[in-house]
Amino acid sequence: MSNETPQPPFDEPSVLDYVKSLFRFGGERIQLADSGQPVAVSDEPVAISEQQAAVGAHTEELHPSSFKIHPFPWRSLLALLFALIGQKAFEPPPTASPLGYAFYIAAFSMLGWAVHRGEWNLPSPLRPLSSPKGAPNGRGDGGEGEGSDPLTYRRFPLIVSIALAFWAFAIFDDNLFTKTNVIIWCLAVATFVWAFWLNRAKGWFSSIANFFKREAWTITFSRWSLLIVAAAALVFFFRFYQTTSVPPEPFSDHAEKIFDVYDITQGQTYIFFIRNTGREAFQMYWTLLVANVFSTGLSYLSLKLGTAILGFLTLPFVYLLGREIGGKRVGLIAFILTGIGYWPNVISRVGLRFPLYPLFVAPTLFFLIRGLRTRNRNDFILSGLFLGLGLHGYSPMRIVPIVVVVAFLLYWLHGQSKGARRDIPVWLAILALTSLLVFLPLLRYWVDHPTEFGFRAFSRLNGTEQALSGPAYEIFFSNAWKALKMFNFDDGEIWVHSVTHRPALDVVSAALFAFGIVLALIRYARERHWLDLFLLVSLPLLQLPSSLSLAFPGENPALNRAGAAYIPAFIIGAMALDGLLTSLGRGTMRSVIVWGLSGILLFVSASQNYDLVFEQYAGSFEQGSWNTSDMGGVIREFEQTYGRTDTVWIVPYPHWVDTRLPAVWAGIPNRDMALWRDSLPTTLELSGPKLFLVRANLESPEFNDTETLDALKLLYPNGQQRLFDSDVPGHDFWIYLVPSN
Repeated sequence: MSNETPQPPFDEPSVLDYVKSLFRFGGERIQLADSGQPVAVSDEPVAISEQQAAVGAHTEELHPSSFKIHPFPWRSLLALLFALIGQKAFEPPPTASPLGYAFYIAAFSMLGWAVHRGEWNLPSPLRPLSSPKGAPNGRGDGGEGEGSDPLTYRRFPLIVSIALAFWAFAIFDDNLFTKTNVIIWCLAVATFVWAFWLNRAKGWFSSIANFFKREAWTITFSRWSLLIVAAAALVFFFRFYQTTSVPPEPFSDHAEKIFDVYDITQGQTYIFFIRNTGREAFQMYWTLLVANVFSTGLSYLSLKLGTAILGFLTLPFVYLLGREIGGKRVGLIAFILTGIGYWPNVISRVGLRFPLYPLFVAPTLFFLIRGLRTRNRNDFILSGLFLGLGLHGYSPMRIVPIVVVVAFLLYWLHGQSKGARRDIPVWLAILALTSLLVFLPLLRYWVDHPTEFGFRAFSRLNGTEQALSGPAYEIFFSNAWKALKMFNFDDGEIWVHSVTHRPALDVVSAALFAFGIVLALIRYARERHWLDLFLLVSLPLLQLPSSLSLAFPGENPALNRAGAAYIPAFIIGAMALDGLLTSLGRGTMRSVIVWGLSGILLFVSASQNYDLVFEQYAGSFEQGSWNTSDMGGVIREFEQTYGRTDTVWIVPYPHWVDTRLPAVWAGIPNRDMALWRDSLPTTLELSGPKLFLVRANLESPEFNDTETLDALKLLYPNGQQRLFDSDVPGHDFWIYLVPSN
């Protein structure tokens, strides 16, 4: 045996080296071990299992108790308490807002102390994967010019795809989907995917085959599986409870959608629906599918149920994205916070296209971020498919190509891309071309009708409808600042999809979001991980459809146009909570504290969100919308009595009901029942019973349409007049019934 003193496995850097490494952009960094001594850490993309094994063995040898003893994180818990108190002060009415700022300052001070003592840290991002040396592609994972993509493709499918794409583009010339052009378009997309798809599914197929070959099948549920099921049940309740009554009434945009869906049933299978300044087609076909599957007809309920389902389908991708960024617990927390959150719940319930923006952003970002980590080309193809589909959904999605480019650029600029920088342009091109092929029908419409395609967006961006109130750059920066404040302070003044002038997040989520922002900034300053910066940058980028409302700054912030921003917001908050729970450590008592704290925060968040959606939002919506359902009930009663509706009219009045909606409630999705006062004499030509609905407001006589009543009494002296007394003040209306002659 040798008596020599064993040498350390690596040279220990000095404290000065550690301080310098905190501000290094890429390459080798230095972290402090539990003993306080600096330890060198490399940014080289190594396999997770290898790194964990090496670090774990070294740590257990030097510090066998390092994973067992955790000082109680009282600073972190106190910081959270101060933040919750401060955020509560910003709830409307914000009578104690100065106190809120004071508590937030105290909270951030305690947070800084906790971070300094190593109590509260964000979960580490997953390490990038790369091909080992000697991989089939013939290249390793080393230098700047090397890559991990084999750069192969199938020539024949690619040629076929190009030919089919040009053919499809040529026959998408009349703004209609037909069987022929849809089949050719789908074949173009499918052959393009086949041309570039890497066949890595053999292991999956063999596993599935072996599963079915077993004589006995066993299904096991872990505690984690049960937790997922419980979370899904909670979220399902929040998303579908009282769907028929919250929100209670439709407005004009809903009438436009139902008319568009009706057009499809008449064979007008549009690519772009030009009614009401133009709309993408996805919701119209989705609503028709929902109406047929659930037998709800062309109704307001079909619109609401359809968008509620779309909002719910977003949540699995929020979970997957959170798990990709911070681990499965981050994914679960983000899933729950998003599922019960008032913001995503409201924009999913209202029955308009709003949830389509986050629905397609979530999978686009998930496959993009996973692809950059795993360096698997297939993920970029999937990301492109969802990006292209999303462009058929809701116009704010048009900002997402910029978000994708920014993600690639940030990844390329940071050390995590080492060994893959030559492949980045290839991956971006594949993603872009895939999305372009899926976008192809709308691309043809855009080429043929550029004004109509961009009118809705440009009407908010420039002075098409209303002149700008000042220099464009001043309005933009003001809008951007207001949009950033929506999370914790003010979500705007649009009552149809928000509880106005309150934070877009509940108290718990808003406090966690604020902490997550600070922790992400601190970690980025230390580690320079591209994902931290991208999460932060994605917030204002995804809000651009709202903050670019330069001609109508009063429409900013808007929860609908900034809808996809809730995805990084809730994930950032989930990362903060996960870091806090991790700081509590393990052990029986610590586990009790973890579950207790999680339960308290969940209960507080769920209680507030329930009140926001089912009490405050439902109540304010009822006050702001007109009771067209009551009118529809009166029309149905007339039809049941007399067997007709062609002699039913609604006399329009400024800022009153959309005269198409009562007909929708009565099961007539294609009729406008408006009859202006000057045209009332024309009804004398028709025989049989007649029904007239007229604006009433006994509390404010100036809104009581007595002139129409007087005209009806002159025309039909034998008419019967009665008042429909609504439960909502100011929502009454007159019923003037003319019996059969």
